[in-house]
This record gives sequence, C-alpha cells and structure tokens, in this order.
Amino acid sequence: MSGHSHWAGIKHKKEITDHKRGKIFSKLLALIAAAAKTEPNPAFNPRLRTAVATAHEAGVPQENIARAIKRASEAAEGLEELMFEAYGPAGAAIIIESISNNRNRAVQEVKTVLRDYNGKWAETGSVLWAFEKKDGEWEAKFPQEIADDAERAKLVELLEALEDNDDVQNVFTNIIFPS
Repeated sequence: MSGHSHWAGIKHKKEITDHKRGKIFSKLLALIAAAAKTEPNPAFNPRLRTAVATAHEAGVPQENIARAIKRASEAAEGLEELMFEAYGPAGAAIIIESISNNRNRAVQEVKTVLRDYNGKWAETGSVLWAFEKKDGEWEAKFPQEIADDAERAKLVELLEALEDNDDVQNVFTNIIFPS
C-alpha cells in the first residue's frame, strides 16, 4: 500500500496549508511594497505601518517585510494600485482593488474571471457611486439581498475566483449574505 503512510497524509495537508499561506504572504508583501513607494519609513507612513502590522499578524517573516520595503524604495518593481468596477450575477455591484506590476495583465486576468463567472466589466464610475469609503474599506450605500439561491451561489463563486487572483487585494460587493 504505497502512498498510504502517515507521513504522506501530513505532507499533503502541509502542502495545502503552505499554498494558502504563500498566497496570503504574497498579497501582503505587495500591499507593503505599494505603501512603501511614497515613504519607506513606517514611522512617517501610517499606511505602511498598518500594512506591516497586518503582515506581522499573519506571520510574515520580518526579513520578507524588509525586503519588500527595500524593493519598493528602490523602485525596481513599479507596482501600481488599480481599482476595477464590475457587475456580477443578479446585478451585484463589485469593486476590485488590485496591486500589480503589469496593468495590462491585471486587467486581462480580471476580465477573464468576470467572463468565466457571469460577471460584466463596468466603466469607471458606474459602480463607485453605490459605495462610500469608511476606514479604508468600501461599504455599500444601498445594500441588497439576492433571493435566488442559484444566483447567490454564482456570485460567491465569482468573488472567490477574484480573491484567488494573486494581484487582487480586496473585493467588495453591495450584496448582503445571510448568516
């Protein structure tokens, strides 16, 4: 019975956990690098200070954080913060925040995910009016519910696919999900 050892089971679980941690780490380090572009000293940059604190809470090693700050201050990467607007299943308004070193690639990847999961690309400003920014988070001015379970499931799949993208930092929607 090859492959059925205790170690094989642990190895597979560890691989899944490490993959999830790696995605979180890369997103947090991109956030740190984007915040450090203007001022690399966290004492003078509250956005960077918050990003570093969030990374520490997630367990990102200090040397990785320092490397991301150094890389951003040297401007070698050229990271750019992007915001996309879209509509999802059942007319859900969606705001997608992204950090990428290649604008064209990020746009195409988001458009592909939207197309594959029944979403629609929206022009700048066509969704933003329905949200307001509070404490760095987008909140819906007019939250809505989706009565149809199938449409709600499609929206959840779309949101998960968007969040799985390496460049996407945050995804906000005006839909309230029942608990």
